[in-house]
Amino acid sequence: MSTTDLPARAPGPMRADARRNRDLLLSAALAAFTEHGADDVSLEEIARRAGLGIGTLYRHFPTRQALLESVYRDQVEALCTLAAGLLSEPSPGDALGTWLRGMIAFSTTKRSLVTSMLATMDKTSEIFSACSTEIRRAVESLLVRAQEAGEIRRDVDATDVMRLSHAITVATERAPENPEQAERLLGLMLDGLRAGTRAASQPR
Repeated sequence: MSTTDLPARAPGPMRADARRNRDLLLSAALAAFTEHGADDVSLEEIARRAGLGIGTLYRHFPTRQALLESVYRDQVEALCTLAAGLLSEPSPGDALGTWLRGMIAFSTTKRSLVTSMLATMDKTSEIFSACSTEIRRAVESLLVRAQEAGEIRRDVDATDVMRLSHAITVATERAPENPEQAERLLGLMLDGLRAGTRAASQPR
């Protein structure tokens, strides 16, 4: 899965300690945004969670917007990397399900990040269009492979899958007291995507 269409990171090599600090900050930011939302966490809190000083945070991310964009882009890259790794799994249908779990887990944080990012940029900005394209490619690569294996019905396309996974995210956000709901709804979704494939693949 290529991520070459994603907006480029800052150019130039990074020392190992600088890379480690950047990764710590991104991990801390993701955890904080997931717990509280991207608008409700201070940069000082993120630096504290990472065990670093606020000056170190600003060296890597000069603005809050830069941090938001980096967390968003990092998660999209992680989803693309996950999809690429799943293309060698023996069951293409199960591989699609595994990827969708990752997508749904990211979607709640994604919604919070996008809302915050839109305060200072347009939804047609390069980062949104590029990341959307890469996510669609990830879905399509796994979906087509599962359809060719006869494990997912052929009248489904990537837009269907993305909309259904989005619906699961919205539904689970509205019922936070039931942490198992996302997995249950995903199971129902996958059953629907597989509906009829077993019968169609059996010899008459």
